[in-house]
Amino acid sequence: MRILSVIKVTCTAVLVSLFFNSVAYSFETKAKAAYVIDETTGTVLLSKNADLPLPPASMSKLMTLYVTFEFIKSGRLAIDEKLPVSKSAAQYTGSTMFLNPTDRVTVLDLIRGIIVLSGNDACAVIAEALSPDGTEAGFAKLMTQRGKQIGLENSTFKNSNGWPADGHQMSVRDLSIIAKKLIEDFPEYYPMFAEQTYEFDGRASANTRNRNPLLGLGIGADGLKTGHTKEAGYGLVGSAKQDGRRIIFVLSGLHTLEDRDQEEESIVNWAFRQFVVKKFGTGGAEVGKAKVWNGKSRNVRLLLENDLNVMVPVLSSGEPLFSIQYNGPIKAPIKKGDKIAQLVIRSQDLPETTHDLLAGDDVSTGGFLVRIRTAGHYLFNMLYTNSEESL
Repeated sequence: MRILSVIKVTCTAVLVSLFFNSVAYSFETKAKAAYVIDETTGTVLLSKNADLPLPPASMSKLMTLYVTFEFIKSGRLAIDEKLPVSKSAAQYTGSTMFLNPTDRVTVLDLIRGIIVLSGNDACAVIAEALSPDGTEAGFAKLMTQRGKQIGLENSTFKNSNGWPADGHQMSVRDLSIIAKKLIEDFPEYYPMFAEQTYEFDGRASANTRNRNPLLGLGIGADGLKTGHTKEAGYGLVGSAKQDGRRIIFVLSGLHTLEDRDQEEESIVNWAFRQFVVKKFGTGGAEVGKAKVWNGKSRNVRLLLENDLNVMVPVLSSGEPLFSIQYNGPIKAPIKKGDKIAQLVIRSQDLPETTHDLLAGDDVSTGGFLVRIRTAGHYLFNMLYTNSEESL
């Protein structure tokens, strides 16, 4: 049975209902789809057509990079290994490293060529090297399969670089997921996304600058990837960090380069200026109790797993509403530290978020008398209160 109850964050203060001004905090975007998430708290600040599969253009190169980093981490690919360039890889046009079939290029050069130069040819070289069947199409199938495993529910890949192809699609939420995983899973490589220039072998003089216009503006932007094709429009997967807060933002389907450049800077400023993180509790603090079924104790303490940092609008006049949610009564035995409940947090004009709550004590299964007592309470409630909740 679902149990909702107002909780106290400290022993003396009980947080009750919200009193909000009628202020709107939504960002009006021209993008066909957009998604902005505050990584510090996991709060979604903006969501527009978040799960709509769309052509991602070069933004899908983030998945190629993620798979590449996984191969390096597992030891199946070396960062200094030199890979051959096939005729099919060299024939790509658009943004390239100007590779030719006589080249053998290190993995590190290819990675930088993808991140900074958005090299279509570099993606294909890596794809063919890592593909189960040696083809770019085979690598695209691998990307799709691996994407499903890491939570990309609306992504299908037909190539390694986002070249227009029927069925090559990603949602903006999926793009935010892969951006987050790149930042968190491969911090040793992430600084490359902030590199503004890269010159390869003196041959790409027409393509040496990172296309991300936010880099170097002093607003904390440090990645990740732009994209543009006629089918996809203009898009960007970006991230920025200020004062310990990181946001990830995705825009897709903008009509002009000017629209993209203007909106991406505006959205970073909006996310950092209109919202603030407040701390309401410290990790390990007790916030309530949950009822226990057939245990030596009738209740178990609920503790915060981590510090309770909550995103709130700057102009909000009230505090967030907190409630405990769990399937209960919780059956014994229970181990201290088990995740047994969630703290649900509701803030003005923002979707609700959750915070895991841990069991504060070991609760062993009760003996014969406890089982008799539990059965008696259960029977009484069924007969006279039509409820299974009270124990």
